[in-house]
Amino acid sequence: MAAVEEAIRSSWAADTCSPDDAARAPWTPQNPAWGHCDITALVVHDLLGGQLVVGEVYLGEEQHGHHWWNRLPSGIELDLTQDQFRRGQVVTGRRLVERPPGRLPHHWEEYLLLRGRVGAKLPGLGGVPEESEEGMEG
Repeated sequence: MAAVEEAIRSSWAADTCSPDDAARAPWTPQNPAWGHCDITALVVHDLLGGQLVVGEVYLGEEQHGHHWWNRLPSGIELDLTQDQFRRGQVVTGRRLVERPPGRLPHHWEEYLLLRGRVGAKLPGLGGVPEESEEGMEG
């Protein structure tokens, strides 16, 4: 598990950050998890299976999108990007979801970049899931 976490964390960069989040606050090496929750959850799912967990992110009374993490087959929840929230954001309304099939409607290129970098560090990640018109929203 430590190798998976290290491979993912060392693969985050400005070009894999969600453009939506980067518009709110730019990605910096000081907060490398910023804007990486959905694609990180997908790469973890690619490697370890399980389910996806999604919650709503609020800053005060204003919703600031969604936050994604993983529930592993063992039942343990793994959130590698939880530490991105440094401005008082709160995640509420958690729910388990199955991974939608195919291509993501958002952040597909960022996912492919992150997955490729992680795959170069971890043998056995395999090919990219098939593309389709359906997918998850971030």
